[in-house]
Amino acid sequence: MTDDDQKQRMAQLEAKLAAARKAQEPKPRVDEHYSMANQAWRMVIELVVGLGIGFGIGYGLDRLFGTLPIFMVLFILLGLAAGVKVMLRTAQEIQEKKLAEEATENEEARD
Repeated sequence: MTDDDQKQRMAQLEAKLAAARKAQEPKPRVDEHYSMANQAWRMVIELVVGLGIGFGIGYGLDRLFGTLPIFMVLFILLGLAAGVKVMLRTAQEIQEKKLAEEATENEEARD
């Protein structure tokens, strides 16, 4: 064997080792804790906004028609239902995103 062949084989081996090390490196989690807190606050805000909008519409209709707080109670309940529905949709989006990330990580681990 010549020195050129050995150098070429060593360079190929070093490239393979570098690729293997890079594949085995743990991927940094960028502010995972804070992103979960942000998602939780988003869900709380969605619920509160639904209640607030329901209260505002109900109160406005009660003042307009001079009725007992029947519209306010009705629209608060509708706002609660809408807020819960939006929260569930957000939770489903988060779950789908998490499953997609896990599937991607599993595919990368196989390769």
